[in-house]
Amino acid sequence: MKEVQNISANMTVLDIVGEYPKTEAVFKAYDEQVGECICCQKLFETVQQVAEEYKLELADLLEKLNSAATT
Repeated sequence: MKEVQNISANMTVLDIVGEYPKTEAVFKAYDEQVGECICCQKLFETVQQVAEEYKLELADLLEKLNSAATT
């Protein structure tokens, strides 16, 4: 049985962190890599926009976010 994916690429950072507080740690883990606080600077952007801007692997980011959301 495949795990349900609650978080999608078109959801904003604000929507994700608001609905799934544990996901904030996932975004924080990328802060040093991207050089700024994603939750501070990109709150109203979608996960896809964040991944594109910072050249992050979208599928990997979504996997980590969904994993955090379900734990």
